[in-house]
Amino acid sequence: MMQDCGFNFKFNLMRNLIVACFAVLSLHTSCSKPEKLYYIKLSGFAQGTSYHITYGMADSINLSENIDSILRDFDMSLSAWEPNSLLSRINRNETDIIDEKFYKTYEVAERVFRESEGAFDLTVMPLVNAWGFGPGDRKEVDSLLIDSLLQFVGMQKVRIEGNQLVKSDERISIDVNAIAQGYSVDIVAEYLEMLGCVNYMVEIGGEVRTRGKNAKAKVWRIGIDRPEFGNNLPGMNLQAIVELKDRSLTTSGNYRKFYEENGIKYTHSIDPKTGYPAKQQLLSATIISSACIDADAYATACMVSGLDKSIQMLEKLKDIDAYLIYSAEDGSYQIYQTPGMAKMLVE
Repeated sequence: MMQDCGFNFKFNLMRNLIVACFAVLSLHTSCSKPEKLYYIKLSGFAQGTSYHITYGMADSINLSENIDSILRDFDMSLSAWEPNSLLSRINRNETDIIDEKFYKTYEVAERVFRESEGAFDLTVMPLVNAWGFGPGDRKEVDSLLIDSLLQFVGMQKVRIEGNQLVKSDERISIDVNAIAQGYSVDIVAEYLEMLGCVNYMVEIGGEVRTRGKNAKAKVWRIGIDRPEFGNNLPGMNLQAIVELKDRSLTTSGNYRKFYEENGIKYTHSIDPKTGYPAKQQLLSATIISSACIDADAYATACMVSGLDKSIQMLEKLKDIDAYLIYSAEDGSYQIYQTPGMAKMLVE
């Protein structure tokens, strides 16, 4: 009897060990198996432009209402086209109290202002309005008007104290159009990451941020448009394609935002030093950075600075890659690209 009990004990012990081993093996297999992701594509309109967002998550949850709400909240802070936004009220001197979004925008803008030697300037709004690229009425521009407006331009004339924006003159107004769109991309991307999403592509008005891979398990590919007047449909006529992994990309150019009057093209890149639209051989500037807000600001700074000064600035910056398209004397397109950018281009 004792022998039988010993045998049964050993048998049961062996059986339990085998079952446990299979359980551990099964658990290991299920944990290491790639999780199935559902890729959702969203599109809509915000900030006077369109957006396209693709994300992969374990649940096929549609986040369109949440994202639209985030973008509406963003507009109520930083949109110059929304009359009741915080920015609009600051420009009308109805308040000087700023929020977190305004503070972040100012912080980045002030840094890029210094690094670009004043080419990027948030106080350019009076000039932007005068030339017809802002929410204000376009004016009959002449040298007297420009001289009168330049006295209200210069980031050294504003500062933040606590939670207040202090202006040296109440006629100073702020334009965040060249940086806010990139910032909105970051905010949507950070919302997705907060939900645990590690595979996404967020594009708003041509400003892009990606993470992880697409539905085909490939690195996201983003096109750089050829900077030709009339090339108004993004992606239709490409100059290059970039594999963008866990970074942001923005392109600034003068081939879409312009108007023509009496045979003269007036572009939206206003030089805050001269007060006039920048006239450069640089046709477009594509910047890649970790944060889209940075890429957006640097791309604008390049378009105002021109080719040579842009290259000088870019060579001093870390975590920034660039693809600049400029016209040669014979009218042909020429390229300047950073070493990091060259590695991301698709052959």
